[in-house]
Order: sequence, then C-alpha cells, then structure tokens
Amino acid sequence: MTACAIEPSADPGDGGAPLVGCSITAEGAYAARLARSGGGGGGAGAAWYPERWTLDGPEPYAVPLPGNQPEEPGTEVQPMGDGRVLVHRVAAGRHLFALLYPTGPGTGELPLGAVECPADSTGMRLLPPVPGGERAYALAAGPRATVLWRIAGGAFGPERVAEIPGRCSGGAWLDRTGRMLAVDRETGGRTKAVVVDLERDGEVSPLLQIAPDSDDRLLLADPDSGLVLIGSDAPSPGRERLGWGVLGSTLPVRFPECLRMPDCVVTPFAVQPGQVLTPERCAVALRVDGAFGSWVGVWRPAERQVRHLPAPEGWLTGAGLWTPDGELRLPCSTPRSPCGVARLVAPDTADAGGAGGADRADGAGGAGGADGAGHTNGAGGTGGTGGERPGNPEEEATTPGEPGDDPGAADTPAAAQPRPVPLQQAPLARLVTK
Repeated sequence: MTACAIEPSADPGDGGAPLVGCSITAEGAYAARLARSGGGGGGAGAAWYPERWTLDGPEPYAVPLPGNQPEEPGTEVQPMGDGRVLVHRVAAGRHLFALLYPTGPGTGELPLGAVECPADSTGMRLLPPVPGGERAYALAAGPRATVLWRIAGGAFGPERVAEIPGRCSGGAWLDRTGRMLAVDRETGGRTKAVVVDLERDGEVSPLLQIAPDSDDRLLLADPDSGLVLIGSDAPSPGRERLGWGVLGSTLPVRFPECLRMPDCVVTPFAVQPGQVLTPERCAVALRVDGAFGSWVGVWRPAERQVRHLPAPEGWLTGAGLWTPDGELRLPCSTPRSPCGVARLVAPDTADAGGAGGADRADGAGGAGGADGAGHTNGAGGTGGTGGERPGNPEEEATTPGEPGDDPGAADTPAAAQPRPVPLQQAPLARLVTK
C-alpha cells in the first residue's frame, strides 16, 4: 500500500506544502495523528495528544496516547510498524524524540534522545514512514547543507547518517527495503530531485534533470511499478506543473493537460500498489485545494481525465492509501464517529466511460462516507478541468545537448513496455513532453 505520510511541523522548512491530517505506515496497518480533547472544539481544557489508529483489522479503532502534559500543535507523530508511535517535540531549540505505546490505562514512553540544530537551520522534520516500519529518519535543513538523521531503529538513539550539500526538502522512498531515498535539493537557485543511498554512506546521485534551468521535484513514488509523480516548471517556465514518468522507462516525462487546474493546488498523496508491469494503470489519488475547500481527485496515467470526488465528512485531509485491487481508503474523524475509514472504489481504465466508483465507510458508530463518489465535478460544482481534448497531440521537447534523443519515440507510447530497472539507470533526465 502507498500512502501520503508527511506531516510537517510548525516550521518544516518544506516550501509550504499543505499540511496532512495524519501519518500512515507504508504497509497501511497503522496511522497516527494529533487529536484534540473535547472533540476539537478548542474550548477551555481542550488539549492535543497523540492518537494511534489500527487500520488492518475488521474495522478501524483508535487508541489515545496522552502524555504527562499536552502536546504543542506543531508536534509531529509517526506510526511505527510494531504499533508504537514516534513523537517529535521541540523545546528550547532542541528536537526531542520518544516512542509512545499503550500500557493498560496509561501511556508508556521510551525516550530516544535529542538533536540540537544550528541556529541558522530551517528546522527539522520527519521523513515519510520507512517501508517495514522498523526505522525512522528526519531531515535537518541548513542554508548550505542538510543533515539526514536516523531517529529510530539504530543502536544509540538519533544517529547522524549523512550530510547532503544544499537545502533539501520533500522525501520519498523508492524501494521496499528503505535503502533509496529521494529528496529535492536546492543548490545554485535551482531545485533538483536526487537519490540518497543509505547503504553507501549516504551517497548522492542525480535523479531528475529535465532541463538545466528548471526546478524538478519528486512528489510521490511507487516502488512496485516505478511510477513517479513530478512537479516541474520545465514545460512552463515559472509555473510548476504536475507530470509523471516511470523509473527506467525510455519514454519521456509527460505533463497531462488534465492535471493542470487553474487556481487550485493539486497534491498527489497515494498511488495504487502492485501494478508491477502496468504503471500507466496505477490509480493516483490527488488532494485538490481550491476556493471552495478541499476534495479528492482520482487519475490514471492511461486516462485523459481526472475524476473529482467530494471529500468524505471528517476526512483527515491529504491522508489515505490504495489497496492493490483499487480501493481508496480515506481516514475520517467526526464527533459521531471519531475513527472511521471511507472506502472509494475507482473504476479501472476499461471502465472509464462507466459510472463512478462505489463508496462506503467503516468505523465505530458508522462513519459517514463520501457522498456522490464518482462524480466529475469538484467541490461545490467547481474546481478542475474535465481532461485533455481528444485528438489534440501532445507537443514534445527534449533536453538540449543530450545525444541520441529520438523525439519520435514518444509519439507511440503504447509500443514501449515500461519496466522498473536499477535506479542508477533511470533515464528521466533525457526527455520531457508537454
């Protein structure tokens, strides 16, 4: 299962990415979030506390993990594979880490240690949960270099793993072993995605080089199929567009017109796993933020349209995961159902012309589901394009100075068979299309 799992702290230094309602393990068994006592009303006596959700049982359930004192609103929480919850607190300029776990009526806490960042750093934040859930990492970004820390899973608490030249943000795991980490590195006024090899002392190698003067960020990656979602201003200088590619494919990076939504911020947060040989059929869940609020979009690279779905009631915005058979699960919390999961079934490519997916919700007290799932309208009937115009060929551009480019190869994508290959051979730097 693939899930969005970045929950920035109050000062994440991450380019203003939209906040996410909760963090989910890579396998989808557990989630964690900061909950508020008193139903989140914010009245006198209301306080923040960590809460763990179990998602792999017959129905989801939550376990509160309050400490001796309330948490600050910017505290980060992340579930581990064994059900414990990693908590990241900031006090007096120090970053404090601990593992929380239920102990009958109370909460057990295992302190892991503290990290002090230089005064000129832009903060420290947890990276997405590592596949397997046995380790956890964090980035501490400075003006000229970024330090990668292993917070949990080591022998002696927080351990300094590598120092990466440049200011790094983002973060996505490219394999199921937690070896290859992609981050977006800013150097010389440009941002390019790079790969950090954790088994080679943090060796850094380029990943995205679409154009010399473009900003190329990796937003989301699926280790099974090699599908990657990319944010780049290469096709539209000065304006970032959402595109996709496949690690190891000879096809160019593509920027579908249907993913271009004026006056909206589009953030991919989950990719359907298990589609090893057919990355173009992976369903991608999109968070769409517009003037009328936030809603869900569902898109596949093989399609030329985005299906806009109203957000379910109480959705922990930006959080969710796909199952291999194409069910999108969105964690939700309402006063009537504090712990629930809305389930949306996205139609496959072969059913693109049919009706929208079914929806339902599970959880204590019958959490409300996403009404009207499968409609092609955004929230409030606005917010999004219906897709590319049929018959309008995509224009193509190649990176200048690259020998052996074959512009005609991208005109017949059906003739190529994308397949994952070792990351060092990924040719995403060669081509770009509009």
